[in-house]
Amino acid sequence: MNVPDQQAWQAWTPEELSQRLRQVSRPWSVVGGWALDLWLGRQTRDHGDLEFTVLRDDFLLFRQALAPLQFYTVKDGTFAFLPTDRVPGEEIFQVWGFDAVANVWRVDVMLEFGTADTWVYKRDTSLVYPRAEMVAVSDAGVPYLKPAAILLFKAKHIRSKDQNDFNQSLPNLSCEDRHWLARHLALLHPDHEWTYRLENAE
Repeated sequence: MNVPDQQAWQAWTPEELSQRLRQVSRPWSVVGGWALDLWLGRQTRDHGDLEFTVLRDDFLLFRQALAPLQFYTVKDGTFAFLPTDRVPGEEIFQVWGFDAVANVWRVDVMLEFGTADTWVYKRDTSLVYPRAEMVAVSDAGVPYLKPAAILLFKAKHIRSKDQNDFNQSLPNLSCEDRHWLARHLALLHPDHEWTYRLENAE
């Protein structure tokens, strides 16, 4: 099967996704730039996609809830159609959902470690926290990963949108979140340019 145009995104909003997942009782949360906007309570920029995480073992449950989307695994820029009776291999951590009727991508599903009660940082699995401490819920009832964790992910590459997201978020971060992020940056990205600003923010 030919892979659809990778630029053909018309993502759902987090609220639209939440409606489609309203019958699913397993953990999930919006991540990426949308998570920051849910935290801030307003949309600060355009979002090309909609990223959310689920536990790997729960993928088929979420796939069923999002039927009739077609799903494609993504690894190192390579896309592969995922038949309905298949689960992603252990080497796969990202799956895109395609709406064949509208001919657009709708969601970017991230497969995460952890359990219903624990959150595990994908890039360093020694970092484990209670899920309840890492996930918040918007006023509209949409679960999202808290900003300090989102910014830790964004700190690795610092694309222009990631820098803008940090600039937008910094004045609104709690003292606790600033300390959490600074501590983890020191651990994973020593001498990161954001650390000084976090430590000197008022």
